[in-house]
Amino acid sequence: MSQQIEENAYLNMDLLRFTTAGSVDDGKSTLIGRLLYDSKSIFQDQMEAIEKSSKSSGEEEVNLALLTDGLKAEREQKITIDVAYRYFATPKRKFIIADTPGHTQYTRNMVTGASTADLAIILVDASKGLLTQSRRHAFISSLLRIPHLVVAVNKMDLVDYDEKVFDEIVADFRNFAKKLNVTDISYIPISALKGDNVVEKGDRTDWYKGSTLLHHLETVKVDAAKNVVDFRLPVQYVIRPNQNFRGFAGQVSSGHVRPGDEVTILPSGLSTKVKEIVTRDGNLEAAFTGDSVTLTMEDEIDISRGDMIVRKNNVPTIRNNFEAYLCWMNEKSLEPGKQYLIQQTTQTAKVFIDDILYRINVDSLSREDTNKLDLNEIGRVKIQASKPIFFDPYQINQRTGSFIIIDPATNVTVGAGMIRAGSTTDGEKSRASIRQKSPNVVWEPWNIPREEREERNGHKAKLLWFTGISGSGKSTIAKALEKKLWDDGKKTVLLDGDQVRHGLNGDLGFSASDRRENIRRVGEVARLFYEHGNIVLCTFVSPFNEDREDLKTLFPEGEFQVIHVDCSSEKAQDRDPKGLYKKAKEGEIIGLTGYDADYEIPENPTLLIDTEKLSVDEAVEECMKILS
Repeated sequence: MSQQIEENAYLNMDLLRFTTAGSVDDGKSTLIGRLLYDSKSIFQDQMEAIEKSSKSSGEEEVNLALLTDGLKAEREQKITIDVAYRYFATPKRKFIIADTPGHTQYTRNMVTGASTADLAIILVDASKGLLTQSRRHAFISSLLRIPHLVVAVNKMDLVDYDEKVFDEIVADFRNFAKKLNVTDISYIPISALKGDNVVEKGDRTDWYKGSTLLHHLETVKVDAAKNVVDFRLPVQYVIRPNQNFRGFAGQVSSGHVRPGDEVTILPSGLSTKVKEIVTRDGNLEAAFTGDSVTLTMEDEIDISRGDMIVRKNNVPTIRNNFEAYLCWMNEKSLEPGKQYLIQQTTQTAKVFIDDILYRINVDSLSREDTNKLDLNEIGRVKIQASKPIFFDPYQINQRTGSFIIIDPATNVTVGAGMIRAGSTTDGEKSRASIRQKSPNVVWEPWNIPREEREERNGHKAKLLWFTGISGSGKSTIAKALEKKLWDDGKKTVLLDGDQVRHGLNGDLGFSASDRRENIRRVGEVARLFYEHGNIVLCTFVSPFNEDREDLKTLFPEGEFQVIHVDCSSEKAQDRDPKGLYKKAKEGEIIGLTGYDADYEIPENPTLLIDTEKLSVDEAVEECMKILS
């Protein structure tokens, strides 16, 4: 009985997937060996084998790296050239480690190993400081939306455990990390060779008051970044063992589903209800993210591999073109205009890379013009597919927002990407220009022209669109501005995100499509108030440039004024006026802009207000200059 209880406890333990990355010889394999050895996760015969191997190689200390360098050829060359997955467990948690090589030419392996990770350990050699490859891996971790980073400053024994050296490396990384979209970063001084602060606290770093690496791995919150809202099931296989059964097998990419739920099949758009959730062990009452199941439907609908099952009122973006960050993984450079294949969820389609918008310099994170991407380079590209792709932006749903690029001539994977947003490529109309109109409705001209209303009001109609992450201060500034305008006798309207979510847009959730619809509706309402001669103030996160660009088309040229209210994500989280960041950290909110979802800085805002430098009154005065 006690053995059964122990087995059940083991099976019910949560799982942390983490990756190790850094520059060459930073000690990744030694660190993993130390974790395995000091946590008693290896057998005695394994220990004896590496002791013998270390001795025969003339090494002074036991080479714990041999626990992970499993291939003889790799050991002889003293390099690791593949992704090695290791499994171990402690009484508190199970772990899967992806040990990735540090050489620049194997950055693609790091992308592979980190793609499913909950946490990334970026190793930095204390004797060398922060190098380009460490920056590259930290940036890739940020792109892959890994929610937790640990900067492990290794080889502290080589610098006599000097606290000043550790502090300098931490300062360098913090300065670099200001440009990354990662909020949870921990810094731990370690010696993988000697064991300090890996599993047990080190006496030689008595100045360090934080936790050991293993304690951090055991206690960090996992699963907080999973999308549990948007149900997506890409169909992998149609199961039809006989004429009486037709099921659609796949893994739930996100969200959950229950029998009786109304669903829509993409790309057909046909709707039905889920009849049963079938598994080898019997039918389920519900299926959740990560579950591999077979769904049966109440109606006979043609469904094939590559289709996607979603909720009727919560569908992903469906389009042939989109923009993405692309990591090029082939020795032969990316060729814009060449035909490739894309594999996204269970879909495969022909694609062309229409344009390379820019390449990212991983040292400075600046954008560089280029007409190609070489091995391990990362850029933002426009992709045109031969058929519609069903996707969510990667920052909202990693499973439906990721893809690989395949060379059809060799069947080799040459690139891996993360979808950012739909693309308005040449010849395509913006969403604003193709917005739906009710049938059989004729446009009714304005009863009293805006110009006449402006003359009576004594001021011009204006539209100020305040955008910024939650906690930046946009609502506070807009409210103070409206009060001043009101006191001056101006006709004003203030549209706030929370207010419209409680009424007009109360039926919308926070999927990518719902967020776009939220902004679209607000834009239409703002237009109505504007045409009635008001000074309209709108305060919305509106994180994507594409949405803001679409809104501009609703107003006369130059009349859509974008005010970017800016502050650091750390300052916004400190303020946290509505408690949203606290909920995001606890896993209650998924896809919060400024925490685990991207915010695209306006490219050419009318006004930039840094609320860490300007007071509310000073910000209001800057806004008044626009209105004068």
